[in-house]
Amino acid sequence: MTLSIALIGHGAIAAAVAQHLRREDGIALVCGLCRPGRDAAARAVFGEGAVIVTDVAAIPAPVTLAVDCAGHPGLRAHGPALLSRGIDVLTVSNGALADADFALALDAAAKAGGGRLRLLSGAIGAVDVLAAASVGGLERVVYTGRKPPAGWKGSAAEDALDLDALTEATVHFEGSAREAALRYPKNANVAATIALAGIGMDETQVRLIADPTRAGNRHEIEAQGAFGRFDFTIDGNALPGNPASSALTAMSVVRAVRDLVSRISV
Repeated sequence: MTLSIALIGHGAIAAAVAQHLRREDGIALVCGLCRPGRDAAARAVFGEGAVIVTDVAAIPAPVTLAVDCAGHPGLRAHGPALLSRGIDVLTVSNGALADADFALALDAAAKAGGGRLRLLSGAIGAVDVLAAASVGGLERVVYTGRKPPAGWKGSAAEDALDLDALTEATVHFEGSAREAALRYPKNANVAATIALAGIGMDETQVRLIADPTRAGNRHEIEAQGAFGRFDFTIDGNALPGNPASSALTAMSVVRAVRDLVSRISV
């Protein structure tokens, strides 16, 4: 049995995911879903023979899964309609759920249509440990995100810092995961993922740092609770040509899709 997929987006992450999924057995990349007027850009990612649509209603009937690689705007634009139609959604745009009203809208759409939304780990690891630890109760979760200045270009960091003039690591945000996800929609999905897996959006503490000594992104989690405590650090590489996007994010999407068609998965 083949899993038929619609892929949302046509940026660096979507392109990397599409490249991998084309080679997978039991998976058919049926169509690309994009914004009106972006058909040509989407076709460049999916190929000339691909079906490109701009509305959920136009997605071909065999599709049972949509994979969101378009960021918060893509999930906002299409998530509720997909779930209402009974199409499951995998997403790495976890920070969009920091908007409580939108989170409720997604839940209502899933309840009405039968689709299910799965939030993926994206650029971070140890989410399984954090989620398990939350069962027994967590007392403290702190996330620290470090990126080179170029990784914060186009974000709220530019309002706080002169990114081109930095000579040392500098904090440009401290607050809750909810505040971070809403203020940095393209950069703080990791903070939201950690919060949703663990102690919650408002209780999870976040610190974001621009560090000119770093070539890649570093994510750090500190957690303490009834389970004990742990510290987790990962140094991630960015996707080629896009310093704001993690290569591991694309890999996590491919792994999640593979798990859906595998007879045995971890």
